Amino acid sequence: MFGMNATHLVSFVGGAVLMLGLSLVSQSNAQSSHVFELRMYTVNPGKLDALKARFGNHTDAIFKKHNIKSIGYWVPQDAPDSKNLFIYMVEHPNRQEAEKNWAAFVDDPAWKKARADSEVNGVLVEDKNVHRYFMDPTSFSALK
Repeated sequence: MFGMNATHLVSFVGGAVLMLGLSLVSQSNAQSSHVFELRMYTVNPGKLDALKARFGNHTDAIFKKHNIKSIGYWVPQDAPDSKNLFIYMVEHPNRQEAEKNWAAFVDDPAWKKARADSEVNGVLVEDKNVHRYFMDPTSFSALK
């Protein structure tokens, strides 16, 4: 009788651990159902206003078209970064969709025109000065 109860107990505990593990994996997958991307651009001298205008007048609308959700756009208050640093955050359904969305965005004729039009007097940001970070929210983050 004792052997039978021990077997039942081990089976119950094993099942509970399995269900807990599956629950945690499910929650982990649910939390990673979207990803945030932080981008920081060190803008060429004198081009910050032109970049802000391009984002405000064109880029943000084109993002929406390609499932890139804008979270916010910022410029630091303090010099010297206030003169040449543009920071923004977007959200994607997941990392794979982010790559797909960016590829579609870059190929969009509206984006190509907006970029060309905004750079008639010079490039706004060199590719080497674009920094991007994909991020997952922590359990205590206000953004999830």
